[in-house]
Formats: sequence, structure tokens, C-alpha cells
Amino acid sequence: MLKIVANATLSICIMALCAGSVYAAEVEVTDAKLSLLPGDLPGAGYFNLTNTGDTPLTLVGAESAAFHMTHMHVSTQEDDVAQMHVVEEIDVAPGESFAFAPKGYHLMFMHRTQALEEGDSVEVVLHFEDQQEQPVSFTVVAPGAN
Repeated sequence: MLKIVANATLSICIMALCAGSVYAAEVEVTDAKLSLLPGDLPGAGYFNLTNTGDTPLTLVGAESAAFHMTHMHVSTQEDDVAQMHVVEEIDVAPGESFAFAPKGYHLMFMHRTQALEEGDSVEVVLHFEDQQEQPVSFTVVAPGAN
């Protein structure tokens, strides 16, 4: 009896650790690229995010060990003035896709913690409203190579 209780407890602990940690079945990320400017200038992350699940997703941020700060931004143009604004969250309905692309929504990567070159792979973790996370590998590309 003690062995059954121990096995059941272990199984519950494993399920608790795994549940809610990664979205793999509900989120699809494609074309993940990090457009990197020279020196310590910021980089921009572009990708396509698809909600393959049955419930809405809300992206609330991202982080990468390769940068001290990562923010979601949107670029706009109004009366010939280009502006960039911080975005707190992005909702993606079931079955829908959302594009992070030049001159629109993007991740802004600031203050590198390591040297990066074109062709490198950078691990980025996308954070969702319900504490879910999705790790994604971004390929470093030259500016304008998106």
C-alpha cells in the first residue's frame, strides 16, 4: 500500500511540474529572426505566432539570456512621424495568427550580454498571461534581411 501511495504521489508531482510549463501543443512559432544592428544597438525580433488551440492566447512578454531587456513594441507612422510604443499584451484568438514584422509589431532586444553574429541561434522565451512559456530559437540575421 505504501508503494502505491508513493508512486501516486510521484506521478502527481511530475504532472504538476509539467502542467502549465510549455504550450507546445497550442502555440506554433515560425520564421523567428532577430535582426541585429552593429555594436550594442538594439535588435528586433520578428516571427509568426499561431494559436493552434481552442482557447485565446495572450502574449505578455519575452526574455532572453542574450539580452538584459526585451520588450514588445509596435512601430507606427502618423503625419510623417515614425513612433515606437511599448505593447503590454497581444491577444491571439483560436485558429488565428499574429505577425511580428518590420514596421509593425516586434520584440525589442536591448543591451546584449554576449557577442552575437549573423547565423547564431538565440533562445527566447515567450511569456503568456496564464504563466505558460514557449521557448523559441531565433536566428540572427543582418538588418533588412527579414
